[in-house]
Amino acid sequence: MGKETGFLELDRHDRGYEAPEARLKNYKEFVVPLPEADLKAQASRCMNCGVPHCHTGCPVNNIIPDWNHLVYENDWRNALDVLHSTNNFPEFTGRICPAPCEAACTLNIIDQPVTIKSIECAIVDKGWQNGWIAPQIPAKRTGKTVAVVGSGPAGLAAAQQLARAGHTVTVFEKNDRIGGLMRYGIPDFKMEKHLINRRAMQMEAEGVTFRTGTEVGVTISVNSLKENFDAIVFAGGAEDPRKLDIPGAELPGVRLAMEFLTQQNKRNAGDDELRAAPRGSLTATGKHVIVIGGGDTGSDCVGTSNRQGAASVTQIEIMPKPPEMEDKALSWPFWPLRLRTSSSHQEGCERDWAVLTKRVVGGNDVSGLECVRVEWKDGKMVEIEGSEFTLQADLILLAMGFVGPRKAGMLDQAAVELDARGNVKANMLAYKTSEEKIWACGDMRRGQSLVVWAIREGRQCARAVDEALMGKSELPR
Repeated sequence: MGKETGFLELDRHDRGYEAPEARLKNYKEFVVPLPEADLKAQASRCMNCGVPHCHTGCPVNNIIPDWNHLVYENDWRNALDVLHSTNNFPEFTGRICPAPCEAACTLNIIDQPVTIKSIECAIVDKGWQNGWIAPQIPAKRTGKTVAVVGSGPAGLAAAQQLARAGHTVTVFEKNDRIGGLMRYGIPDFKMEKHLINRRAMQMEAEGVTFRTGTEVGVTISVNSLKENFDAIVFAGGAEDPRKLDIPGAELPGVRLAMEFLTQQNKRNAGDDELRAAPRGSLTATGKHVIVIGGGDTGSDCVGTSNRQGAASVTQIEIMPKPPEMEDKALSWPFWPLRLRTSSSHQEGCERDWAVLTKRVVGGNDVSGLECVRVEWKDGKMVEIEGSEFTLQADLILLAMGFVGPRKAGMLDQAAVELDARGNVKANMLAYKTSEEKIWACGDMRRGQSLVVWAIREGRQCARAVDEALMGKSELPR
C-alpha cells in the first residue's frame, strides 16, 4: 500500500450531514462530501492486510485496497476503472449501501474501519464530473436478443452487461420510469433520481432499449417474449408486501409504505397530484404517524413524514432492541446485529422495540393502535401480561418487508418453479429457472435484499445467459 502506517497515524473521518433544520426543508441529498485531501488521507488508512476481508464482505467483491491505493496516489482515473470492473453502478451503492465491506474491514475490530463507502462514491462522482464515464459500445453484435423484465439494480446490471457482450437487449418496466424500487421506493434525500437517468442514457447509447409502462403478464404475455427473444431474464424484485393481520387493518388510514414513498417521489419528479396519487393523496402532514417495521424502509417513511410536516412520528419493531455494540470476537468480519440510528431517526422520531400490534382503533378512520410488549422464552415470542398500551395514530404505515415476488400475471403465466420461500427457483451459478429460455436474478430469486446484492446477481446472471447463448462468455462474474 502507498502508506503502510496510515492507519496508525490517522483516525477515521467520514462525510457529514447538513443540519436537520436545513435538510428537512427539501428532498435533496444532504451528505457533505469530504474534501479531496481528506479522501486521500482516509484512503491511506487502508492496511496492507494479509487477507483483506473487505473483498468478501462486499457482495460485488469490489477490489477495495487497490482503488484505495490509487486514490492515495491521486490516480483517480485508474481507481474508477478498478471500481467499475466489479460494480456497474457505484454511485448507487456509494449512497444507499449499508457498507458490509466496512463491517468486514480489519480496522473495524477497533471500530475504526476505512471510509470505503465515501471513497467509492467520490471516485465515481469524480468520474462523471470529469467526463471519464462513457458508453461502452460492443465492437460487434451477436444477433441474439434478450428481454430483461424489471429495471431495478438487478435488471439494469444484467441488461448493461448483456449489451456490452453484443446482445440486443430490451428492458421491460411496468412503471412509467425506470429504476424499480430505487426510483420510487428510496427517497430523493438518500439518492436523487438524476443518477438513474444518467445511467439510462449511457445504456441507451450502448444499445439497450427501455419499454416503460409495459407490464409483462398483463400488457404483454410471457409467451410473446418467448416467441420474440432468445432469452428472458426475470429481475422484477420482491414486491409482495407482508400483511398486517389484525382487526382494523382494513381502515383507510392503514397504508403500505411503498405507496406512501412512491407518491412523494413522483411529486418530486414533477408529477401532478392526479398522476402521483391516482388512488388519492397520502401524506403525513399534521398527522400522528406510526411506522410499523424497524428496517430501512421504515426509516425512509420517518424521513419523508418529517419532511411532510407530521405532528409526530413513532417507529415500532417486533424484535428486541439490538445491542449498542456487537461482540466483535463473535461477529467480525460478518455483518453484525447492532443498534443503528439513521439520519432520518436523528431528524425526529420515537422508537420502540419488542412491540406486537393487536388492533387498529378507529371508526371511519384510524385514531390509535393497540399494542402489547413481548419477550422471547424458549425460542418463542410471548406477550407480557399487563403490558398493553395504545398509541395515538392518524396514519399507520406498514414497512414490514416483503414475502417474495408477486405471483399474479408474469410468474403464473411463466409457470416457473418456486422455492420454499415463494421466490423463483434458480441457483447462483446458472441462474436458470425450470422453464426454457428463462433466467432469474435479484430479489425475485433471492428474496428482498440489498441493492449491492441485486447488482451482483444481475452481473452473474448476465454471464450465465451469455454463456448459454454463445457457448462461452468473457463477461466477469
